[in-house]
Amino acid sequence: MNNPAPQIGFVSLGCPKNLVDSERILTQLRAEGYGIAHSYAGADLVVVNTCGFIDAAVEESLETIGDALNENGRVIVTGCLGVREDEVRAEHPGVLAVTGPHAYEAVMAAVHDHLPAPHDPYTSLLPPQGVKLTPRHYAYLKISEGCNHRCTFCIIPQLRGDLVSRPVGEVVREAENLVNAGVRELLVVSQDTSAYGVDLKYRSDLVGGKVLKTRLKELATALGDLQAWTRLHYVYPYPSVDDLIPLMAEGVILPYLDMPLQHADRTILRSMQRPAASEKVLERIRRWRQICPDLTLRSTFIVGFPGETEASFNELLAFLQEARLDRVGCFTYSPVAGATANALPDQVPESLKQERLERFMAVQEQISRERLADKVGSQTIVLVDGVTEDAVIARSYADAPEIDGNVLIGGGWDLEPGDFVEVKITGSDAHDLYAEPVI
Repeated sequence: MNNPAPQIGFVSLGCPKNLVDSERILTQLRAEGYGIAHSYAGADLVVVNTCGFIDAAVEESLETIGDALNENGRVIVTGCLGVREDEVRAEHPGVLAVTGPHAYEAVMAAVHDHLPAPHDPYTSLLPPQGVKLTPRHYAYLKISEGCNHRCTFCIIPQLRGDLVSRPVGEVVREAENLVNAGVRELLVVSQDTSAYGVDLKYRSDLVGGKVLKTRLKELATALGDLQAWTRLHYVYPYPSVDDLIPLMAEGVILPYLDMPLQHADRTILRSMQRPAASEKVLERIRRWRQICPDLTLRSTFIVGFPGETEASFNELLAFLQEARLDRVGCFTYSPVAGATANALPDQVPESLKQERLERFMAVQEQISRERLADKVGSQTIVLVDGVTEDAVIARSYADAPEIDGNVLIGGGWDLEPGDFVEVKITGSDAHDLYAEPVI
């Protein structure tokens, strides 16, 4: 009688880029015959993939490591917080090993040291698309690691290094495997998606018998040939992004851009060392919308950055009013250990940060409400995420999973997650749309 496969518990924290790292480690574990436990009690060993970007994420990671140690006792730590090994071990000296982000081989070596792989791995149990932590019908596609920017509030280059792009052929092959396995939406992620291929000098690669450059436009075109939605995240508004808008207008990829602008005041942007100025961004947005009227724009901003005066905050509000972005997230500035912004003068009091956050979100909520109301009466295609007895939860091209709104369809329709269905928009609020299927 065969011995049962050793069981690995796994906790994944942080951003979608971290989620992709977790999926890759889980895929390798399954390829080597390990089982994946769904509880601490059922695991022989636990891997915690941590986030270390802001203080709240560090606290969550340390608490999770502590929970895993208390419930299981055998824990390997990986991810962004792993670069601060001394801090991890000071808080939790009982961890078995600590590795940094995207250190797949080091994680596997630690697992092998403390829980040897079974001698007869059942590789047939491994699906061709690998192990995924997202629902079956959508998946994150990471096209590069690291970042060449040195934004003063960010420590990503310290955690993940400079930009390292994946060859376009490798990315497209992974995307094909995902789509063949039933994925209906590809969410392209990296730290700086618009810089894809810069480090490789846009080196050419063979893709499906064609020679393509390792560059975002060529990658987007190739992904557009697959039978799935392609959505772009974390795209800085460089001039090269102009080349993507016609692809969106033609339906090659979704007319959706996630641009982390962070602020609009020129002085604050310089202090942040951000690669954009608000006047050029507004001009570019106007031009993009002329080419592709259906374009949805999403962004994130920081309020309360050191040196932010009432005038610079009002400049940000004025930018919001003029840009009329569809989806917006906002955070108060939070010091991050190792970030150069910590030493900047004129730190903003916490109470003022919160007050500005509320004012910011009030302005954006009204804009979002108006933008969604404009869609009432139109028809669109939506992708079903979930089905209950009373409603169908879906998303349109304008909605990324987990961060944007939903399209809610009342009634018990015979639909399943991953189905595409045409709907008529019948109502809206500040975040979601309401619809009914077009019969």
